[in-house]
Amino acid sequence: MTAPSELDPIGLEILSNALRSIADETFVGLMKSAYSTNIKERNDHSTAIVDPRGRLVVQAERSLPIHLASMTGLMQCLLEKFGGDIREGDLFVANDPHVAGGTHLPDINMAMPVFAGGALAGFICNIAHHADVGGMAPGSMAGGMSEIYQEGLRIPVVKLFREGRMQDDLMDLLLLNVRVPEERRGDYFAQIAACRLGARRLGEVIKANGLAVLHRAFDEIIARTGQRLRDGIREIPDGSYRFDDVMDDDGLGTVDIPIRLQVDVDGDRIRFDFAGTSPQVAGNINVTLNATVASVAYALKALLDPEVPNNQGVLDVAEIAAEPGTLLNAVFPAPVAARANTSQRIIDVVLGALAPALPDRVIGAANGANTTAVFAGTDPRNGQAYLYLETLGGGMGARAAADGKDGVQVHITNTSNLPVEAIEMEYPLLVEEYGLVPDSGGAGRQRGGMGLRRVVRPVGHDCLFNGAGERFRHQPWGVFGGQPGGTGRFVLQDDGSEGRGLEIKPMGVTVTPDQRLIVETPGAGGYGDPAERDADDIAADRRSGKFSDDFLKSHYSGTSKKR
Repeated sequence: MTAPSELDPIGLEILSNALRSIADETFVGLMKSAYSTNIKERNDHSTAIVDPRGRLVVQAERSLPIHLASMTGLMQCLLEKFGGDIREGDLFVANDPHVAGGTHLPDINMAMPVFAGGALAGFICNIAHHADVGGMAPGSMAGGMSEIYQEGLRIPVVKLFREGRMQDDLMDLLLLNVRVPEERRGDYFAQIAACRLGARRLGEVIKANGLAVLHRAFDEIIARTGQRLRDGIREIPDGSYRFDDVMDDDGLGTVDIPIRLQVDVDGDRIRFDFAGTSPQVAGNINVTLNATVASVAYALKALLDPEVPNNQGVLDVAEIAAEPGTLLNAVFPAPVAARANTSQRIIDVVLGALAPALPDRVIGAANGANTTAVFAGTDPRNGQAYLYLETLGGGMGARAAADGKDGVQVHITNTSNLPVEAIEMEYPLLVEEYGLVPDSGGAGRQRGGMGLRRVVRPVGHDCLFNGAGERFRHQPWGVFGGQPGGTGRFVLQDDGSEGRGLEIKPMGVTVTPDQRLIVETPGAGGYGDPAERDADDIAADRRSGKFSDDFLKSHYSGTSKKR
């Protein structure tokens, strides 16, 4: 096949789809090769293709939006450090948010350069959330950590492979500093295999089309994405829009932590200014600037053009201002393990600010959290250490024309809830209940989504529980008269007792076989006046069993009629 000399629109679309298929195939390859349930079942990983300048070109469809900026952050650090020393067969690894462009330590970044005729063609990249990277608490995600050193092993951008040869001493160092090292090793090698698969596939595309055509395609894909979003920005009425919200707490005593936003729109230009947001806090809910950029970019894409592909064009379209040393642009040595909770709140704030301008596109506040539950101990069946980490979904905000979804991951996260069968097969844990939290969806013309309830008991041993929640104090708000959704909670319950509520970000809680740990995640806010809800929808709510009679009577009784 002769490579085309020009890249026409049809050829560009074919090449764009070929690149997306590479990213998607490497995503599945990593998922199917991984050892940990957090990757193979929950799919807490992302894959992408990056150009020689470090610009992200294609991200796999099922990737996490928060990983968009993590990959570009890694690439900028990589190119600055190794720009003249990138060779065929190299493979780079990093995770540190302060010196290597990451967003938190459990997300291990890898990048493999791909060469064609001695020239650098691009990079195959992936990120996988490892269930533990060391630190003071199993799972490396608990509250109570006050500096980055406590959160786990910090990896700058280094070469794990040099010209095809693995650096065994480096791998030994990485595995020595984590819990359950065999599982970690399996996940590392799944990432390595996914990089090699992607490099092979990209080489096939280069062979069929030529390197010059591929690089023109990279430029055009990014430019086309940026243009589509700028066209969308023009649809927003010019003006300034403001919104404030708060984080529940930082796990170390600071509560009601403000996030403030002003959005200025002028033609196809948009600026997000977070002036007035809290200084960075002692606890680990801080985020680095690239996580803030990813959160804003996601929100803008969701509002303006959900079908546009994730790439550098999404990241470059908006101007973002966040002062260094603040919650949304934290500097060393700020802890950042629970940064996803704050990223969720950034998105809520963007949606709240733009609600008056885009009333038919925004949704009520979603569960606003990335509720984390970690169980760790020694499996009595084989005497081996285990670690079960999960971040659970909750309610999705109600939309202008539809109710919010129940029990799902929302916004910046894109993972699955772990099946009960996988938990009980892999770990010495019994899941006694798994369902929705009654009355947790905010009332409205369209109701908010419901939170999740999971009840877990250790079998034949004591275990430790660590958790991190948000929207446990402050309810997720509704829009245009919609009511707020329910809050989340952690509860430790002895057999025969009502149980006691735990802190929002508990660490090192012992759970015995005669106790149950209850996780309830937040619901979501409603959309529109509850008095406008269709009578048929109210009847369906009653039949569903998701709402109590008291809830339905207090919010809907005598106010709604069939439209």
